Amino acid sequence: MFAESGLDESALRPVRTALEQILHGHLPYPALVIAPYGRVVAANDAVEVFTEDAAPELLVPPVNMLRLMLHPDGMAHRVRNLPEWGRHVIENLRARARRSPDPRLDAFTDELAAYVPQSPIGPDHLGFSVPMRLASADGELRLITTLTSFATATDITLAELHLEAFLPADQATAELLRMRAAHRAGSNRCGPLALF
Repeated sequence: MFAESGLDESALRPVRTALEQILHGHLPYPALVIAPYGRVVAANDAVEVFTEDAAPELLVPPVNMLRLMLHPDGMAHRVRNLPEWGRHVIENLRARARRSPDPRLDAFTDELAAYVPQSPIGPDHLGFSVPMRLASADGELRLITTLTSFATATDITLAELHLEAFLPADQATAELLRMRAAHRAGSNRCGPLALF
């Protein structure tokens, strides 16, 4: 019933340009464009905080952000509140599967759930979100996330994409992310858009 275009096709060029502008505008905070099952389509330079110390095989394109976040060789060993935060991620995936049943998503969710240790709810819950407490080379970051999607998309590619933008949950995190951005700019590691 609806078309399915490649994101690199000329018909979707305005969308790609808009996404690139949003990703760039979200700096110095991490933001990614995610396709179904966690596949990263595009990201800004600040996502380097997520790839720090990750196993090289988890960074081979196409990168799966959900696997990178929860896998023991990815970010999991740096997420200080992994049981609570990981369970929050898993519960969101299971809620999506209930709305749109999909055996492939069920299997993927089961894989990710096996990486997350069981634990009672801790003190990190803000009431509206569970911030991720991420150890980094520069200190601990506390990040919350927002998801944005194309609400009236008539192209399957667009309907399945979402933008995941991470925001600092405290002033110390905001300052650390600004410092990391200044360091990237000073070392000429900064580019307009990181593609996976």
